[in-house]
Amino acid sequence: MSNQVPSPVCLVFDSGMGGLSVVEEMDQIGFTGRVEYAADTGFFPYGDKSDEALIRRVPSVARTLVDKIRPDLFVIACNTASTLALEVTRAVLDIPVVGTVPAIKPAARATTTGTIGVLATPGTLKRAYTHALVHEFARHCRLLTHGSVRLVELAEKYASGEGVRDEDLAEELVKLTGQAGGEELDQIVLACTHFPLLRDKLISLAPVGITFVDSGEAIARRVMSLLGQDIRRDAPKSAMVRGDLWTTGQSESSERLRKAASRFGFERIREIDIDA
Repeated sequence: MSNQVPSPVCLVFDSGMGGLSVVEEMDQIGFTGRVEYAADTGFFPYGDKSDEALIRRVPSVARTLVDKIRPDLFVIACNTASTLALEVTRAVLDIPVVGTVPAIKPAARATTTGTIGVLATPGTLKRAYTHALVHEFARHCRLLTHGSVRLVELAEKYASGEGVRDEDLAEELVKLTGQAGGEELDQIVLACTHFPLLRDKLISLAPVGITFVDSGEAIARRVMSLLGQDIRRDAPKSAMVRGDLWTTGQSESSERLRKAASRFGFERIREIDIDA
């Protein structure tokens, strides 16, 4: 009889494709096991839904997915969902739940100019959770912010293989860097999991001296810590197995999600009914 411990199953959840950036971070640091990916396409986008609707929806979807997939750990790879529904989701699940926190703390620690920027969705910027992070970790900083729905759309196009014009990305970026004090920016927080999908593009368009910071690696490290795995950047690519892409219904971005997920290694699509 074999005493080998079964490989863990991690379920990464988002409203759309943003959580794929977290999956990539898990792969980069050597996660060993199977990753299932779920997108709440039937309720996408979360950015235009009320707080009350999301507080009801996210735990219900999480419970249904976990009952079906039986993962060892659940990742809410979405700032909007985490800032609203992380604790209530933890309350309805009997497995560890890892949330997504805007990387304000590391940006505030790393700045040498004292000026940091936050690129997020409008919903994340208005949340009390985000304000509390700023108050706790970045009171000594000048904070510039821009809430962009357009950048989410551009990230989805880019990740699915569609062309994205530099001019469109630059137009969104300058709404942050062009603010008063923008010439002092040296850290920009990508406070939406969609935005790291555009990292290379944003780096090429940003003024020299700006570092982009996100929470993807911190999430990946937390996952591995909870599962008792060591960081291994030299792990073989076969160590992390992509499972299925789970969706909850059709939306205008569903086809883009399927294309992007396929590019990230999720080939089989399965739809699940959500009674929420």
